[in-house]
This record gives sequence, C-alpha cells and structure tokens, in this order.
Amino acid sequence: MTQHIRNFCIIAHIDHGKSTLADRLLEFTGTVQKRDMQAQLLDSMELERERGITIKLTPVRMSYKDYVINLIDTPGHVDFNYEVSRSLAAVEGAILLVDASQGVQAQTIGNLYLAIEQNLTIIPVINKIDMPNANVEKTRDEILHLLGCKPEEIILASGKTGQGVDKILEAVIERIPPPTYDTNNPTRALIFDSVYNDYKGVIASVRVMDGELKKGDKIFLIGTRTPAEVLEVGYYKPKFQSAEKINTGEIGYCITGLKELRDCRVGDTITTYKKDEEEKNIHTLALPGYKEVKPVVYAGIFPKEGDDYQTLRDAIERLKLNDASLFYEPEHSLALGFGFRCGFLGLLHLDIFQERLSREYNLEIIITVPSVAYRIINNTGQEKIIHSPQEMPDPTHITEILEPWMKLDVITPKDFVGNVMGLVSERKGKYINTEYLSTGSDQRAMLHYEIPLASLITDFYDKLKTVTSGYASMNYEFIDYQTTDVVRLDIIVAEEQVEALSTLVWRDYAYKVGKKIVESLKESLPRQQFVLKIQAAIGGKVIAADRLSALRKDVIETMSGGDYTRKQKLLQKQKKGKKRMLAHGKIDIPPETYLAVLKR
Repeated sequence: MTQHIRNFCIIAHIDHGKSTLADRLLEFTGTVQKRDMQAQLLDSMELERERGITIKLTPVRMSYKDYVINLIDTPGHVDFNYEVSRSLAAVEGAILLVDASQGVQAQTIGNLYLAIEQNLTIIPVINKIDMPNANVEKTRDEILHLLGCKPEEIILASGKTGQGVDKILEAVIERIPPPTYDTNNPTRALIFDSVYNDYKGVIASVRVMDGELKKGDKIFLIGTRTPAEVLEVGYYKPKFQSAEKINTGEIGYCITGLKELRDCRVGDTITTYKKDEEEKNIHTLALPGYKEVKPVVYAGIFPKEGDDYQTLRDAIERLKLNDASLFYEPEHSLALGFGFRCGFLGLLHLDIFQERLSREYNLEIIITVPSVAYRIINNTGQEKIIHSPQEMPDPTHITEILEPWMKLDVITPKDFVGNVMGLVSERKGKYINTEYLSTGSDQRAMLHYEIPLASLITDFYDKLKTVTSGYASMNYEFIDYQTTDVVRLDIIVAEEQVEALSTLVWRDYAYKVGKKIVESLKESLPRQQFVLKIQAAIGGKVIAADRLSALRKDVIETMSGGDYTRKQKLLQKQKKGKKRMLAHGKIDIPPETYLAVLKR
C-alpha cells in the first residue's frame, strides 16, 4: 500500500517561489478546481497574504498517476526555521528551490542542512527561469558546488507559467522513496502541527508512521499521558476532507475533541489505547519528536488595559498551540501590571505575534524592549538566567555576565564584501573566513562570522540590506555563551522612569544607544502642554538628555486691544502654569512610541 505514497516538502530562501510552485502543483494534479484557484492558495492566513510571506507550514494531499502525493509548503524566513524542521520530520524528500535570478542564498543553505540532517532525498529545482534576468548557468554551477549532484539531476521550472511542473512530479515519484514501516510496531503517529477550533477542539496534523488511525479509536498521547478518542480523521485537500481512516505513511488530520491545548503538544506521539495495556503503552517506543527550540529574543507583553489580562492569556495559549516555538511565562511589572515574558526566534516573529494578537483577538498590548537571555554568575558562584533589565541584580553582587553568540553566514556579491565586513566589525563580530560560491564577473562570496546575538536582534538585517543594495542574505544559529560587560540603561520621561523602555546594553555602547533612544522618543512622543524632559541614565547618572518643547496655546487671541501690560500678565500666568505642569505633569506613552523605540 505504501509503495504508492510519496511525502515531500518544498524548502527555499524567502521569495524564491515556494507557494507559487505549490499552486501550480495543485492545479496540474487537479486537486483544486480552476474556479477555486487563487495566488498563494496555501497561505490562508490574512497576514501571510498581506505580507506575501509564508508563516505557517501547510500540508496538502494530491493524486497523480495512481500515486498519493503529500506536499508540505514551508516558510523561508529564518525566524520560522522551526516550522521547516517540523515539516522535514514528517516527509521522506524535499524539493530544494533556487531562484534563477538570485542564485543560492543563505537560507537555501540553512534549510538544506536541516534536510540533510534528516537524511531526506533532495531534488534540486531552479525556479523562475522565465524571468528576463534569470541566470540559469550560474545558478546551476552554484547548486553543483553546494550539492555535488549531477547536472542532469537539476530540474528547470517556472512556478508562474507552470513549465517543468510535470518533470518535478515525475522526479518526486522516481527519486523519493516510499514510506517505510514496521508491522510489529503498534499504531504510532507523529503530531507535527496543531490548531484550535472553537467547535471541534484541538485539530492535530499527523503523519502516521505505523498502523492506522480511524474514527472511534481510543488513543493515548505518550508525551502528555493523555487518553482521548478520535472523533474524525481525514486529509487536507487543502480544505478538510474526512475519511474512514488514515493509513501507514499518510499525512492527514485527527480531531481529538481535547479541549486543553497543552494536552496535544507538537512533536508528541499518538498511539492506540487500551485500558489494560496502559502501562505498556506508556513505554511504547515514542517517536523522536523535535529538539526543544530555544527562543533567542525575549520581550515583555502586557495588556494596555489591566482587565484584558485573562483575554491575553487565552490568546497567547492558542497562538502557542499553532506556534510551537513560542515561549511564555507570567511576569509582573510595577509600572505595567501583570503580563507575560515571551520568547521569540527573532524580531519578525515578535512582529507577527503582535499583529496576530491585534487582529485575531482585538488586543492592544505594550511590548517592552526586546532583549537576549544573559547568564549571571553571582559572588557565591550561583548561576541565574535573566531575560529582562528588571531582573538584573545589583552590580556589586555580580562576578561575571555571559551572553549568547551566534554563527552568522552572509552571502553577498563580491563588490559589497567590504561594506559587510565594516558593518559586522562595528557590531562586535569576529571574522572566521570567506568562501566563493561561483566564478566570473558576478562572483558571490559567503562570509562566516561569530557575533553576539544582541547585535543581530534590533536592526542588523535592515542595515545589511542597506549596505549591500538589497543583495545580501543571512542565516544564523546559536553557538554558545561568552563573557561580556553589560549595564542597565534606564529611560526617564517627565521625571518618571519608563520601565518598559529599560534595556541592557554593552557598557562601551551605552552613550550611543542612550542618545539614539532619546532622539527617537523626541521624534515619536506627542507634544504636551508642558516641556517634556527625556533622559537616559545608568544607575542614576544621566548620560543623554533632551527636551520636547511644549504646545503653546495663544492665550491673547481673545483680547480685543487693551494695554500691553494686560497681555504680559496673561503670558506670565501661562508661563507659571507650564512650570507647575512640568513639575507635576504625567504622560501616557502610546504603543506606537514603544514600537518606534524598539525599531530604533
């Protein structure tokens, strides 16, 4: 039965045409009717369609020449790398898509290594060959250099015109092996994604490794030790299509009716459940799940209105089900009340998370300045991990502070190598070496660096694009922790410390960062009736300051003539009022201002 099943996913750099190629495959195999077809059909989330990026992995089942072909469309951005690694665990092969006009990019290589780790069959495809600036020969050389495959194994295609789609499907059938299974094993299915539905409860996306899942089965989730019952199973076509059962090697969905989100974890194993075999079942070989993902960026998330705390909690819990790489724990701040400390894989991840809270749950939130996790070793030799400036202990109690370092790969045309080196050295990066991906006049280099994560999380990507005219791409992964010297930088507005804007910075960069934050606050804060003092301070010592001038009402416009001294009297009265307001005035900082500082 499994001889006629093929499972594969599409991996590529951002914007190399994964979702468009998936559209052509759906069209070619007749999975979706012509009249229902729309661009980027599998990107169903409103945000995905708006931004033109894939955020969530999406499975779909197609039929072609007596074969059942399961495709998983994956994101390309480094912040959603975890979605890619989960897709790879559920399939036997991957199409490596490379844009003919851009060539091999940093994420192409990052995602390729993830696929090679899982021992997947790789089918190299050069996409967008119909583009006027397509350079097929150069791209082919780069792929040969990268994969060491034969030139005839590379397929030329166009996701826009549909050229080469038949060859891709033939290659999937010929080159990708059918799923393997062991008849001695009990039923086992891997949960690689899950969503919450208000009517049906938790819906898990599963890949059946052994046995079969059918409606009415009593099942057991090994990781969370939760018994449940299968209410419905079926396939993604791409909408839900219910079936009697899902067989070995197939990908589909399973509705468990579980109402508790934490009972159905991504990476868990489902097995069939019998009461008398409960203990034995717990020891059934659980499938290797996923490596626990480590968030790299932490930010405090607080509701704008205190009574929205419960709504925020429910919303984050539901997003967590759909986004396994999200980390959160409750946090209390004196200034902002109750909220959560959340961990993300990058700033885009944080941005998407904030957008989804606002759109899907109608929540207004305040985000504190993103920071990385520092390790603090105190005088007694104990180690503590801190995620926010508020957790920073008294400097006199600290022996050593360690910060995370990343391995950074940047691919850029050779003309911009000097600019990239300048940018990375300015951000405390250590140069390792340079590799050249191709030869000729339009040669491209791959630069390897080690760099502190704190350098990457604010505006590094934007700056990299600026210094390379948009041509460079980057990929990064965690190496280890190294010693550093950081201090807490406090921001004071109208004589009041704004806790949400406190941040941890390197001591030698404190003045520069403080000045930048003060400037960006001056630009983004709404003007008040009184002069606003904006200051940046370290341990009580002000290192940067500025003033935002007051709005001035024309108090003498209602006067119809009269003595000069009367005018002066009114102006003096206004001046005194402003002085009094300067001493006692309070200011409400809008969320847009917080965001402007975050993106400084």
